[in-house]
Amino acid sequence: MFGFNLPISRQYIVPPIVLATIATVLMAFDMRDALEFHRQLISEGQVWRIWSSQYIHTNWTHLALNLVGILFIWVLHAEHTSIRRYFIHVLFLGLWTGIGIWLFCPDIRVYTGLSGLLHGIIVWGALKDIQVKEPTGILLFLGIVGKLAWEQYAGPSTDVGNLIDSRVAIESHLIGAIGGLVLALPLIKGKLGFAVKH
Repeated sequence: MFGFNLPISRQYIVPPIVLATIATVLMAFDMRDALEFHRQLISEGQVWRIWSSQYIHTNWTHLALNLVGILFIWVLHAEHTSIRRYFIHVLFLGLWTGIGIWLFCPDIRVYTGLSGLLHGIIVWGALKDIQVKEPTGILLFLGIVGKLAWEQYAGPSTDVGNLIDSRVAIESHLIGAIGGLVLALPLIKGKLGFAVKH
């Protein structure tokens, strides 16, 4: 009716469904105690928490917010990627964000959630939009930059924090977005001026 075609091919819908399912199963089985980023336990050798914490959530509201993020990315950028690339991005950005929190955010003692890596995926997608001359790409990129700048200036939202029973880790958003820039280096190196066929 509106001329808007959703990316419903198998290669586009499988990756976000798998990611959403993993996060939901981990929440349903209450794996937070075993997998959350816990600085003291990581320092005692439970290093897997640096990465695994990215895929678990504090409560169902926290999960729901990130599932909306997965849906948003699917609608905007599914056709830019493949199953392989999607999971490379998800795994890399999960590790990147966890390591960034460990190294540069000593005040964060406990952390969970997909939002950091999702910011990275959105940044990569916006730059890919620009590369393929999608008119909304530059607007999306500037919108993300503006959101990140506002968060760093104004601090974490207390309203969202109350919903998710945790302080919003805005540092993870910035770290994840920088990871998205790293993933986009081949696009930037190509000056965002040519389209790559998949």
